Amino acid sequence: MSINVAITDDHEMVLHGIKSMLQETDEVNIVAAFPDANSTLNGISSSHVEVLLLDINLPDINGIDLSKQLLRQYPNLKIIALTNFDDASFAKRMLKNGVHGYLLKNTDKLEILKALKTVLSGDIYLHKAIKDKLLYQNSKPKSSNGLNVKLTRREKEVLLAISEELTTREISEKLFISPKTVETHRSNIMLKFGAKNSIGIIKVALEHGLL
Repeated sequence: MSINVAITDDHEMVLHGIKSMLQETDEVNIVAAFPDANSTLNGISSSHVEVLLLDINLPDINGIDLSKQLLRQYPNLKIIALTNFDDASFAKRMLKNGVHGYLLKNTDKLEILKALKTVLSGDIYLHKAIKDKLLYQNSKPKSSNGLNVKLTRREKEVLLAISEELTTREISEKLFISPKTVETHRSNIMLKFGAKNSIGIIKVALEHGLL
């Protein structure tokens, strides 16, 4: 019996690639593909989805908030984060908020199939690279500053601009990126810091010597 799978990713090439990869096997039935969080929320109820492969870097709602909303409405739904973020702290936060698996986008078909079967059996599935990082992180002595988060070059630039109290439009103009991209970076920084707003971002950044 095949597994009913849906995919949420805002990159059409990624959506097409994953669909093509999984449609080659009788073990998976791709029942829906969504380009963003809102279409996922609106469309998943009619799709009889068992497992959602979720890109956590979406343009409208971040992966943690979307997962919370989906699992409140559909407690039997299994969610596997499918992302380029290989940050252990980020993965830990996703798992803490109910996600059942964490895969990196460089994975192959066999690992995706293994992850799908694992989460349907009630277990958690982690990409080996993430599992190794979590084991290493948990085995390290706790440092005084605690935070172990990697920001991309662009996220560091956005963080600095936020600390200068620039608006989204001002950051957009300063860095030559769209306001939507600025908000995506801001959302990612909040997720990595565990902050709820820009004030929280600055507070965490100052506490840990990032500004």
